[in-house]
Amino acid sequence: MAMSGGKDDGEPMMEMNTTPLIDVMLVLLIMFIITIPIQTHAVKVDLPVDDPNARQNPPPIQPDKNKISIDAAGVIMWNGSPIDKVTLRQYLDRTKVMEPEPELHFQPDAQARYDVVDQVLAIIKKSEVTKMGFVGNEQYRTW
Repeated sequence: MAMSGGKDDGEPMMEMNTTPLIDVMLVLLIMFIITIPIQTHAVKVDLPVDDPNARQNPPPIQPDKNKISIDAAGVIMWNGSPIDKVTLRQYLDRTKVMEPEPELHFQPDAQARYDVVDQVLAIIKKSEVTKMGFVGNEQYRTW
């Protein structure tokens, strides 16, 4: 590899040496990258407020059997009182640790949407309930 230190005729080199300029620019770039503040991405979440009444009123979980029903409008009921899917999962988790585990009776209405019934069954499966049965199957008879 041949390098040239200038022309052989003895005249000074007129080209600018850019290597120190590039070195300074790289050092400045690294310094700017280091000093840039870290971008923080925050998700605002409304946390639940501690309700003293909730501690006094335990969930309506029966020690022997509990009934989940779904009416034609798609409302999920736990022992006759309407609940949402999150509360259903919490109730199922609490029944799972009870000794002995209470039976779970599942009774969807014949006119209930299949999507809602499927979502509730998925929640029951994820909670790993071992004692579950379908009740009210006689409503599906066509004779």
